Amino acid sequence: MNAQQKEASAPKKLLFRILDGIEWLGNKLPSPLLLFAILAALVVVISGIFSGVSVTNPTSGEVVEVKNLFSLSGLEYIFNSAVENFIGFPPLGAVLVTMLGIGLAEQTGLINASLKGIVFSFPRRLLTAALVFAGVMSSVAVNAGYVVLPPLGAVLFLGLGRHPLAGLAAAFAGVSGGFGANLALTSTDAILLELTADAASTIDPAYADTITVTMNYFFAAVSVALITIVGTFVTDKIVEPRLGTYKGDEAGDIDELTALEKKGMRRAGIGFLLTFALMAYLSFGPLRGDGAYIESPFFNALVFVIFILFLIPGLIYGIVVKEISNDKDLTKLLGKTMATMSGYIALAFTAGQFIAYFRETNLGTVIAFRGADFLDSTGFDGIGLILTFLGLTMVVNFFIGSSSAKWTILAPVFVPIMMNLGYSPEFTTLLYRIADSVTNMITPLLLYFPVVIAFAQRYDKKLGIGTLISMMIPYSVAFLLAWLLLLLVWVLVGIPVGPGAPISY
Repeated sequence: MNAQQKEASAPKKLLFRILDGIEWLGNKLPSPLLLFAILAALVVVISGIFSGVSVTNPTSGEVVEVKNLFSLSGLEYIFNSAVENFIGFPPLGAVLVTMLGIGLAEQTGLINASLKGIVFSFPRRLLTAALVFAGVMSSVAVNAGYVVLPPLGAVLFLGLGRHPLAGLAAAFAGVSGGFGANLALTSTDAILLELTADAASTIDPAYADTITVTMNYFFAAVSVALITIVGTFVTDKIVEPRLGTYKGDEAGDIDELTALEKKGMRRAGIGFLLTFALMAYLSFGPLRGDGAYIESPFFNALVFVIFILFLIPGLIYGIVVKEISNDKDLTKLLGKTMATMSGYIALAFTAGQFIAYFRETNLGTVIAFRGADFLDSTGFDGIGLILTFLGLTMVVNFFIGSSSAKWTILAPVFVPIMMNLGYSPEFTTLLYRIADSVTNMITPLLLYFPVVIAFAQRYDKKLGIGTLISMMIPYSVAFLLAWLLLLLVWVLVGIPVGPGAPISY
């Protein structure tokens, strides 16, 4: 290595040391299961300390105060809601149902055979970009990308002789960090439209009526290419080199497809195409509904659709290669799949209690409104206001994971403030989507964060929260900087953020 190369590698070595420090510190925390139990207990104690602290919604006039769980009534809630909090943990059902389909495809060998075909036909240099791009586009299926892509990304990287956690990280970064970007309109666009228009109507009802679901489309579409490029660079140049060579127990060697495997792949492929055609017919026919497509019965059942799209080809492949000869074989394979999810099911119990307690106490809502009061009191305008709003939203994202829940709280406060300072509701919504996206992957309060940890622990049984966060921080920082640069150019040029959606109000 020459002097210039040594000098060029110095910043990377410094970055690796910083990330190693974050990983070391984060992994000193208890296991995720115990950590969520401790956090749930802390929420109970904190709710008792700040009991009665309240905020007023400036739009509705509603008073929201911290509810005390450190009380007799709180104790009753804790005992009476434990089972409901576990069963009602949002990702639990989606993960288990989806993994039944994916697991059968994996247990029969279909995923492994598909991987072989990809390895021998797909340009390796494009794999990372394809994975990040798929993650970004997966928001069309709402949260299904969190369940499907990270484990598949890990398997794909492992099969190519690369570190599986790098594949998992690339997919996770695309799904979560790219949540604010897409080439298609999603249910998130529709939800944010309603909340933004409602907030804008308090200042200018006529203008609010002109806001459409495409309000951020131009910026979101361009952002797809941006996030794909940046995510690919971070994966290949930072995350994977830092992880080094994978030395785990999972096998990564790939042999040529056998004649039986090829036959199974052909039959499974036909089964997939027929199943896909049936799903397409249902989506535009019997399950189309009367409203918007993204609000149709079919679209609301995407988790079950994904389950079927994996189950049918997996079943066909298993029968062809003689992994499934009768119903007992099928039951056994499905049982093996659920056995691999036992750790996640246990984790979901404590995570579900924590999420429910935090919501019940109103702590997140109070924090959000107090933050809005702080922003209003700064007196900032221009770039100072934009950066402060982005920073405040990123902080709030560590306390409230749901995008729609945060905007339900923040929109009635921030949209009017920004309108009074000359910024359109559409532009304010865009800023929110950026801030919400870049911190999704580094907050343990993201509902699917425990899901990704469970997937990652398949390849590193000792992996903790610190390891995952240290892997994702480079994406978070890089996405934020890239988006800020794009945003600066966008504002200087004065390009509308969507059709009929100007920057200025």
